Amino acid sequence: MAAADAATADDAKDIGPPARLPEESARPENGGPENGGPENGRGESGGGFLAWMLAPERRGPLLVAPAVGILFVMNIFPLLWSFGLSFFNFRANRQDVPDFVGLRFYERVLTDDKVWERFQTTALIVGSSVILQLIVGFCLALLFAKIFPLRRILLMLVLTPMMLSFVSVGVFFKLYYEPTFGLVSWVLNSFTDESFVLLATPAGAIAGIVVADAWMWSPFVMLLVLAGLVSVPRYLYEAAEIDRASAWRRFWTITFPYIKSLLLLAVLFRTIETFKLFDIVYIITEGGPGDATETIAVYLYRMAFQFFRTSQSSALAYIVLFVVIVLTNLYLYAVNRRAQEMQ
Repeated sequence: MAAADAATADDAKDIGPPARLPEESARPENGGPENGGPENGRGESGGGFLAWMLAPERRGPLLVAPAVGILFVMNIFPLLWSFGLSFFNFRANRQDVPDFVGLRFYERVLTDDKVWERFQTTALIVGSSVILQLIVGFCLALLFAKIFPLRRILLMLVLTPMMLSFVSVGVFFKLYYEPTFGLVSWVLNSFTDESFVLLATPAGAIAGIVVADAWMWSPFVMLLVLAGLVSVPRYLYEAAEIDRASAWRRFWTITFPYIKSLLLLAVLFRTIETFKLFDIVYIITEGGPGDATETIAVYLYRMAFQFFRTSQSSALAYIVLFVVIVLTNLYLYAVNRRAQEMQ
């Protein structure tokens, strides 16, 4: 028996491995490209760069990349470029090679009396406009918080100024203040024999700009305050009525805590936007009479595009940016302090 088995094993060696069928030889082996193996000697990189980029873990950054690229080209790069120009002596209307001057233009801007006068004018317009917007917006929010006939139609009409462009609002109010055929002059001239020119005096010109800006953006404040008013639970007012609390007591203890943060948010947004106010001022008064209404934005425009002091205007622009950042941090400090008091 042992001898027979040995003979059988020797015969199997002579015969060799069984032949494969054609369809079996066409099947991919474990190392083939279909199974993730090497292809044409390239190893595991058979999918190429495109497959590596389209991998699931890279699809998110790949989708965000175009937006980041546009943001860099349109925002970040101009900021870095203008910030670099503030350290060089450069004028856009000349072809001279820029000279490095360090902080000379920052010193010149900070020691310029005209700059501080423009900041004072801007602060006056910003303070007056924001206060007027808060008052008008808050009163409108109290009105539209109640249900009455034609409420939706009137709400749409009140929101219309906020949807207009700055140029259209500026042109509208410039015609509105026109001394010959303007509505303001026509009404006042009906009571007096002398013609009334609102924009002829510094106080009147500032008042005209403040009214125009408040007319445009009071609906924005109204929306924020209205969102806070509708979020106040009704049972709080019912409990206050049972306790016979006065209207002022109900407002100060119930309503105001719900809208306080929204009012701070409105103050922040409108302060920043009004601080950069340019279109309405330039269209209505062009900074006049004299330089009574020349805000820091108008002065920056004149310095950059009329006098072509490119480097000095860049330095002034970054000083304005610093002021805006300080205002934003003050708001965040007030919000965080309020949150800590509520804990």
